[in-house]
Amino acid sequence: MSVLSGLKVLDMTRVVAGPSATQCLGDFGADVIKVERPGEGDDVRHVGPPWLIDKNGVETRESTYFQAANRNKRSIEVNFKTEEGAEILRKIAAKADIFVENFRPNTLAKYGLDYQSLREVNPGLIYCSVSGFGQTGPYSGRSGYDFLMQAMSGLMSVTGEPDGPPMRVGVPIADILAGKDAVIGILLALRHRDSTGHGQHIDISLFESQIAAMLNTFTAWFNGGFEMPRTANDHPSASPYGVYRTSDGYLLIATFNNREFARLAVAVGRPDWLEDPAFNTMGARVEHRYELAAALTAILIQQPRNHWIATLNAAGVSCGPINRMSDLEKDPHFIARGMKVTLPHAISGEIADFSKTMLPRAARVTPIASAAAFTDRPIASRLVLTIRPGCTGRTLRGPALYSAIGGSGGGALARPSMVLFKVDTVGVSFIVFECDPPLPGNPD
Repeated sequence: MSVLSGLKVLDMTRVVAGPSATQCLGDFGADVIKVERPGEGDDVRHVGPPWLIDKNGVETRESTYFQAANRNKRSIEVNFKTEEGAEILRKIAAKADIFVENFRPNTLAKYGLDYQSLREVNPGLIYCSVSGFGQTGPYSGRSGYDFLMQAMSGLMSVTGEPDGPPMRVGVPIADILAGKDAVIGILLALRHRDSTGHGQHIDISLFESQIAAMLNTFTAWFNGGFEMPRTANDHPSASPYGVYRTSDGYLLIATFNNREFARLAVAVGRPDWLEDPAFNTMGARVEHRYELAAALTAILIQQPRNHWIATLNAAGVSCGPINRMSDLEKDPHFIARGMKVTLPHAISGEIADFSKTMLPRAARVTPIASAAAFTDRPIASRLVLTIRPGCTGRTLRGPALYSAIGGSGGGALARPSMVLFKVDTVGVSFIVFECDPPLPGNPD
């Protein structure tokens, strides 16, 4: 049994930070119900290119980005701005263990979906808010995307060429960090609830998550009055520590103490560097970094990259290639660690994803259902769910349907008025049940 099995998560998040957090909870076995905007779904469903390729090799309009943060979830379309839609979500939240949202502060209070309202009916509810700037403070009402947080946290001030403009990191790092912080907070709150029976409201902001990751850049200023500069691929406090050219490409070498530098010097045939006052201490090497880099490069360009990777690693020097994703796919350590997993998908047949949690493979076989089942007819709510084995091809209504989708007595799902199945060649299937109008309560 997965460690979070039996916990129900109501997921009112979109884009990256919140969805990455709830995906992690799903990976560990929680039942995650994702709420999406009627007619559109999560904004990231439409972010592309690149797009998924279907089973026939044809490009679709399914976002590859969306797949990175939305596995192991069930998806429902509900307009929470209507009383009927808000009531559906309040009933689900009343029996949920965890509620995660990433709207601007106070948005959900208008619909009775804020922590104060929901704790009245569910005192044990763990409610996690993920926002750009947090629930309080002068910026709390602002929108906040990852790029903005990289700028305002100071990250961009230390990223880029010394004489060039500030640069962002190539992945949404503030989103990723906030998602991980949300998971940590939720797990701590679960531990608190185990001992007290009480839930908590967790306040996560991208701004603070990114600032907390600034580490030595933060402490250098606040404790030493020193503003870290942009140093491109060089480390501000260590050398040699960066990207170096060989006869057929580039590699990364990182030495962070005198012991590692000594091993490097011997491995490249320059033990005399250990007696050179320009190189024999870390401070001296930083001061003479360009002289040292030129001397090291003059040696490295005499042999190909793979020669130096083997030689330096054998000598105990941190060294490796600068991989692209196509390189990573063939990397023996990446393969040995099982980082790539394959999941069934209704359109593509299967998709590749990465394993963050290293759970047994069976814990990651349920994809979120595709948005391709949307119809043109406006509806008040829609539930899109993966069908359990044994239900494929049977028309289910009432208690049988409720059982197929994992319901139990007292659930808050609306009465179905229509059930549709989609079955593909690999056996992936899902249902859409529509409610016109949505009627909270037990099925017939």
